Amino acid sequence: MKKIFLFFFGLFIFADMYAQKLPCSIPQYRQFDFWIGEWEAFGIDGKKAGDSKITLILDSCVLLEEWTSASLQQGLRYAGKSFNTYNATTKQWQQTWVDNAGGTNEYMTGKFENNQIIYISTPFKFKKDTIAIRKMTFTNLSPVKLRQHGEISKDGGVVWSIEYDLEYRRKK
Repeated sequence: MKKIFLFFFGLFIFADMYAQKLPCSIPQYRQFDFWIGEWEAFGIDGKKAGDSKITLILDSCVLLEEWTSASLQQGLRYAGKSFNTYNATTKQWQQTWVDNAGGTNEYMTGKFENNQIIYISTPFKFKKDTIAIRKMTFTNLSPVKLRQHGEISKDGGVVWSIEYDLEYRRKK
């Protein structure tokens, strides 16, 4: 009987210690949970742009995006994945994007405010003599709708041009 008691007592203590030390249990990690789910994305022209599945992975520390375009682009069905996480050290949201066209984007600066996640990319070479940055904003519009708005600046963030504007609709 004593062994059973000690076993359950030890199990209770271990579970309590583990629950208190979950690295991604602080509220900031849940700021982007409005994006979790399966979505259809539509451009401002109303045409379907693609499908996106967002899941929590790695003990709820990372949001994994899996994107597939609705149509072929230059003979290729464009697809990509992003890893989104809150960096508790820098107190910033971060995203790394990779795709099947060899593209990558890094957004090392991101903040949550006014029901939005706003990312700013690492500067990158756009053309031979042009360095650009990207801004990507996710706005939570309702439990079944959000907006992803992508912009680019080629002058250090003074003037922004729209690259895409997508409305995500939650799949039923």
